[in-house]
Amino acid sequence: MKLSARQLDALQELVNIGIGQAAGILNDMIESPIRLQIPYLQILSPADVQAELEQHLNGEQIAAVQLKFTGSFGGIAQLVFPTNSAAMLVTMLTGEEVGTHDLDSVKIGTLSEVGNIVINGVMGAISNVLQQRLNYSIPNYMEGTIATLLTSGGLSADTVVLLAQTRFIIEKLHIEGDIILIFNVSSFDTLLAAINQLAGGL
Repeated sequence: MKLSARQLDALQELVNIGIGQAAGILNDMIESPIRLQIPYLQILSPADVQAELEQHLNGEQIAAVQLKFTGSFGGIAQLVFPTNSAAMLVTMLTGEEVGTHDLDSVKIGTLSEVGNIVINGVMGAISNVLQQRLNYSIPNYMEGTIATLLTSGGLSADTVVLLAQTRFIIEKLHIEGDIILIFNVSSFDTLLAAINQLAGGL
């Protein structure tokens, strides 16, 4: 599936709006400047997504928060961190030192909250601007490999994946994460139709 430059620009702007909203909330949580940048968006097949992320993360183990959504268009949104970056982020938010037993006990709850904030910020912006109603499930936390993550997301060969790779920057500490939006073909068509209406009005 190919997107026109106009469609991609409109989609990029929607995700940027959501990232900005999420960054504002995270700023308040950690009381420290945080920037979330989106270098680029890609439309890929599941196989290409796995290859892209494995190369990007150098085969590292990852921590991920997954949120399913349904409504005018449905799919799965995931926030993915290399596990060391996830630990650093939890330390920034909770004050627990990396490697302590207490860190493990609070990590799941903390990252689930962060994932919920970021993903809802992005998806909320998309649904609000496009005037589409979405419903969300409770966020699900998991750790493992990219292949495990994508399998748990229920990807089939005909699934269309919107991959938005995002870098988190907290002061001088670089923490990388990825937002992955996964749509099936039919619901992605619904999203594109709404984006076309938006782009036509720009």
